[in-house]
Amino acid sequence: MLMINILIMISIISNMMMIISIILSKKSFKDREKCSPFECGFDSNSSARIPFSLHFFLITVIFLIFDVEIALMFPLINLFNMVNFIIWMKINFFFIIILILGVYHEWNQNMLNWTN
Repeated sequence: MLMINILIMISIISNMMMIISIILSKKSFKDREKCSPFECGFDSNSSARIPFSLHFFLITVIFLIFDVEIALMFPLINLFNMVNFIIWMKINFFFIIILILGVYHEWNQNMLNWTN
């Protein structure tokens, strides 16, 4: 019985807090200027849905892939003192081969050429 009373009090308190936050967060007035979208101080004359070059997206994906690979190589510096040198060289060689093959593949696909 005590547990039910505690749960009821918690729900009442949380509901009251939500109601108070809704009341306090309401805007008191709406101005035409405040409700309009702001784009560098200029009114937008055209649609915001301009065709986006896919090349920008692909360059971003390439950057993220190689950035993650480099971030995976940073802990290998700390492993140098902890593991055998031959094992460390094999692991580093594996990661560098992956990076080189990735760059080679992107180069063959002409993804690194900036042409429209």
